[in-house]
Amino acid sequence: MNVLPFEKQIQIVAALSEGCGINATGRMVDVDKHTVMSLQVRVGEGCARLHDAKMRNLNVSLLELDEAWAYIAKHQRFVNPGDPASWGDCYIWIALDAINKAIVSYRVGKRDSENANALAADLRARILNRPQITSDGLVAYINAIEAAFGADCDYAMLQKEYASVPGNDAAHRYSPGAIIGVEKQVITGNPDPDHIATSFVERQNLTLRMGIRRMTRLTNAYSKKFRNHTAAMSLHIGFYNFCRVHETLRMTPAMAIGVTNHIWTIGELIHEALNAPAEPPAPTVPVPPALPRDPETGLLASRRPFRLRVIRGGRLR
Repeated sequence: MNVLPFEKQIQIVAALSEGCGINATGRMVDVDKHTVMSLQVRVGEGCARLHDAKMRNLNVSLLELDEAWAYIAKHQRFVNPGDPASWGDCYIWIALDAINKAIVSYRVGKRDSENANALAADLRARILNRPQITSDGLVAYINAIEAAFGADCDYAMLQKEYASVPGNDAAHRYSPGAIIGVEKQVITGNPDPDHIATSFVERQNLTLRMGIRRMTRLTNAYSKKFRNHTAAMSLHIGFYNFCRVHETLRMTPAMAIGVTNHIWTIGELIHEALNAPAEPPAPTVPVPPALPRDPETGLLASRRPFRLRVIRGGRLR
């Protein structure tokens, strides 16, 4: 049986981790594209098991949650009733440690309550302390965070209001309009207003699109299979957490959060991923009793949103 030399494996994973596509990587290292794909899936699925084993028993003070859009096989508007359920819109849900810049938890799937609940439950199983959490305005987060954390967190939502921008060219279709308002809603506990933000996890979306060719817009590098897409996300996150030195921290996020004490090489990542233990059973998270809420706003009793409006040429008020 032919076995791909380990040096070739390192070259392939390094190229994929820096944003090269499957075909381009195959041409650069002189390996068939199917071999590149097979290695990406094996190492990516190993990175998922590695992440599950390593990113546990963490102390995280600030968490930011967000989702980045992609699609499988075809855009959602072209999906037919008989197509596989995984086709169409596919999001990667990210829970980022805003201090250490580590991706603590992630989930690949539709933008629905099922995946919101799964992300929150996985996040709760990895964290020991009481964190402050900020998410975007997706309503599914409210019940998901309450089911996983109950009152054992300080949780707020950040909703941004954008001005509509006329035009149908690519520059307008794929870029948000100017921010004209920011609304902060305190959902649970007493989060620090100065740290109610999603800036770091939104910046992480740029890192995703720069580091994963499948996430690049307006190309034919999009994923055709859900398994391949998920493996590519896991490979990127493994490389990001353990191998990629953060420019601000001057160390990898895994070192900053205390999971490892050195910068991993690509070879070490491959070795550890391919030898990672099998995934343990999903943790059972007890569902805490529902907290009293205002029937009109859905917020906790006595909580009301406060609003910041951006005035062009002026200051936040």
